[in-house]
Amino acid sequence: MNEAKGSDPMSDGDPGTAGRTAPEWQSKDYFAAPLGPLSNGHLLFVSGASNVTIRADPSMEDLYRASFGGQAPSVRVQGGTVSIVYARFPRFGQRDFWLERPAEVALNASITWHIEVRGNISRLTADLREVRLGSINLAGGASRIEIMLPRPSGTVSVRVLGGASNVTIYRPEGVAARVHVGGGATNLTFDEKHFGAIGGYVSLRGPDYDDANNRYDIEVMGGANNLTIDAR
Repeated sequence: MNEAKGSDPMSDGDPGTAGRTAPEWQSKDYFAAPLGPLSNGHLLFVSGASNVTIRADPSMEDLYRASFGGQAPSVRVQGGTVSIVYARFPRFGQRDFWLERPAEVALNASITWHIEVRGNISRLTADLREVRLGSINLAGGASRIEIMLPRPSGTVSVRVLGGASNVTIYRPEGVAARVHVGGGATNLTFDEKHFGAIGGYVSLRGPDYDDANNRYDIEVMGGANNLTIDAR
């Protein structure tokens, strides 16, 4: 059971933002914080993560809501930044450690969000189709990832640094995109183009990218295996 924020030294000090009855999508207690006057949010996993689901909740008035299976990580909210810090995991039994600690994070759909992971991220499902997305930055390697992007406003960057394995990124139909992959790639699919093996650096773009005002600039560095970037 998560502690209420009013008694948690990592909380924002508002006793009314946690320990409440959970919403219908999660039966456990959850962490939350008020939206206030914020127009931008920053979701930050400080020390990596696994078994994470991220989505938007258009009906939610809070800045965010998060629930965790097993022992909850530390959660701090400051100036629109929601920082989630997991304790150091054991050297052995890492897979069981993460499977026992699923995380579900709902984001307020009325503000712009920047999503960042420092450290390795695995087993991430991010349905961001109703999020106002500013950027995504996964710095530390990514595996078993599925991201569903919203329609962008301006040029929105998506960065995966440290390598990617079994990563799928979907964007809406009709949205332009450019893809840079560094470090080589095997089984790379970009829209209707498929590459079995590519060495070094490759840059691909849709035919409408240069003239598009709203588009995605996607960069994957450190090598990629089974990387799919497609529209649907």
